Amino acid sequence: MLRPALLAAALAAAFPVHADPQLDALRAELQELKSAYETRIQALEERLKATEANAGTAQIRTVEYREPAAARPADPTRSNAFNPAISLILQGQYAHLEDRDERGITGFFPAGGHAHGGVERGFSVGGSELVISANIDPTFRGHLIAVLADDAVEIEEAWFQTTRLGQGLAIKGGRFRSGLGYQNEQHPHAWDFATNNLVYDALFGEGYGNDGLQLKWVAPTELFVELGAEAGRGANFPGTDRNTNGAGSYALFGHLGGDVGASHSWRGGLSYLAAKASEREGELEDINDLHAETLFSGKSKIWVADFVWKWAPNGNASEQNFKFATEYFRRSERGSLECTDNTQDGGACDVLDGDTEDAYHSRQSGFYAQGVYQFMPRWRTGYRYDRLDSGSVDFGANSANLPVTDYSPTRHSLMLDYSPSEFSRLRLQVSKDKSMADVSENQWFVQYIHSLGAHGAHRF
Repeated sequence: MLRPALLAAALAAAFPVHADPQLDALRAELQELKSAYETRIQALEERLKATEANAGTAQIRTVEYREPAAARPADPTRSNAFNPAISLILQGQYAHLEDRDERGITGFFPAGGHAHGGVERGFSVGGSELVISANIDPTFRGHLIAVLADDAVEIEEAWFQTTRLGQGLAIKGGRFRSGLGYQNEQHPHAWDFATNNLVYDALFGEGYGNDGLQLKWVAPTELFVELGAEAGRGANFPGTDRNTNGAGSYALFGHLGGDVGASHSWRGGLSYLAAKASEREGELEDINDLHAETLFSGKSKIWVADFVWKWAPNGNASEQNFKFATEYFRRSERGSLECTDNTQDGGACDVLDGDTEDAYHSRQSGFYAQGVYQFMPRWRTGYRYDRLDSGSVDFGANSANLPVTDYSPTRHSLMLDYSPSEFSRLRLQVSKDKSMADVSENQWFVQYIHSLGAHGAHRF
C-alpha cells in the first residue's frame, strides 16, 4: 500500500502540474453563482416559513400616505392579526376665554350646536377615545371608536371593511367619517391645532360622519389615485334624521397624490356632499337683536377642494419636516325656512302675519390655510388662518324679520407643541378670534394628548 503512494509522489515531483488561469476563472465564477443561488434559496425558505405562520390571515391593501414616524404614534405590535389592537386616547386642556353667554359664527347657522367645537372656559377634559380594531376573518376587518364623556358613551365610528375584493376595491359599512376633504377623517387628537378651523365649525361642527356604505377604489398606478362614493342615512348636520327608507345623503370624492423627488410629497382632492334636511333647527338674531329659532327644510350641497404638501429632507422626517394644508368649501342651500314666533319676548317673528315660513336660498363659502414646521426633534410650531364668507342669503318674506349680514368671520391661530415621546403631546396655542361681528377676542389654550396602548399610523 505504501509503494503506490510513494510512486505518485515521485511522479508529481518530476512532472509538476501548471495552473490554467482560464480554468481558475471558470471555477471562481461557478463558486460565485453557487453562493448567490444558495443565498436566494435561503431567503425564499424564510419567506415561505413566514407565509405559513400567517396562514389564514389577511392584510387589506390600502394605498395611503403615512405621517412621518416623528410626527405620529408608533404602529401597534402585531402579535396576532386576529387579536384586537386596543388603545385609549386621553385629552384635555385649559382654555382662557372671555365670559360670553353664547358663542356662534356670524352669518352661519349653528352646525348641530357645535359652534367653536364646544370649547369650555377653564380646565376641562375632552372626550376620551377608546379605539378597538382587528381583522375579523380573511374577508373583513372591523374598527370601533367610542367617545367616553361625563354622562354618555357615544359611538363615533363602528364599521367593517372588506379585505379581499381585489383590484384596489374596498367596501366599508356601518358608522364612519366620510372620505370627503382632507381633515374630515381625522379625530380631534390628530389635529395640528387645539381647536377646529372655522370651515369645519360652520360646515359640520367637528367632522361629517354617517351611517351607510362607502365604495372606494385605489388605482394600481405609481401616481396615487383614489375615488370613492358614499350613501348614508344623512342624519348629521347639514342634514337631519328623517326616519324614512332610502338614503338621506350622498358623497363623492377623488384624490391624487405623489412624490416630487426624495424630499417632497403632495395630495389634492375634490369632494361633493348632498344632504336632505327636514325641520333642521337653527338660531339667529332677528331685526330686534333677539334670538329667533328657525326650522329649515330642503337640500344642502357642499363642494370641498383640498390640497396638502409635505417636505422632509431626503424623506427623513425625524429631524425636520413641514406640512402645508388648505381646504376651500362652497355651500348652497335651498328650501323653506320657518321663523318661530318670538313676539312674546319682543321679537319680530309673528306667526299671525303668515309670513314666517317662506322660500330660503343661500350661497356661502370659506377656507383655511395652515403650515406646521418641525424645526427640531419633538418640537413643532404652526400657524393657521381661517376665513368665511357669509355670501348671499335670501330669506324670502322672512327678510322683514331676519337681517342679512355681509360680515366675514376670521381667525388667526399660532401654536407650539412638544412631544416627549410618540405617545404624548403638550401644546400651547393662542388665537385672535373674530368669528362674531364686533368681537375681537384673544384666546389661549394649553392642551395635552396621551395615547395608551397600540395606536396605528395616521393618514397623510
